[in-house]
Formats: sequence, structure tokens, C-alpha cells
Amino acid sequence: MNGTERRNIHPGSRVKIVQKPHQRTGQLTEGVVKDILTSSAVHHRGIKVRLMDGIVGRVQEVLT
Repeated sequence: MNGTERRNIHPGSRVKIVQKPHQRTGQLTEGVVKDILTSSAVHHRGIKVRLMDGIVGRVQEVLT
């Protein structure tokens, strides 16, 4: 699923995110969403979230 729309992401969702230092390389980190940090409904680079382990990044993919 698309990570640019907030409605696709909920606490407990399994996602792949890109962290700020890895934006150039595109290295993805997989984890479970703890908090949604972006307040807008849509963000073109991905909704910003905090994972259960504290890592912050923008959602690139929502896993089912």
C-alpha cells in the first residue's frame, strides 16, 4: 500500500520506512508503527512515523 496517505497507516501497522540519513541511498528499515508524526492527510515524500524501537522516518510501503 501507498505510504503517502495517512489513512493507510495506523499504530501497529507493519511498514518500511526511509530514515533521513538514508534518503540518498534509499535504504529501507522495516518495523511496526508506534506514533504517526505527520498531521496532514497526504505527504508527497511519505507520512513520517516513529517505530516501536524509536526510529523515525517516512513510510515508503505499508505491508499487509
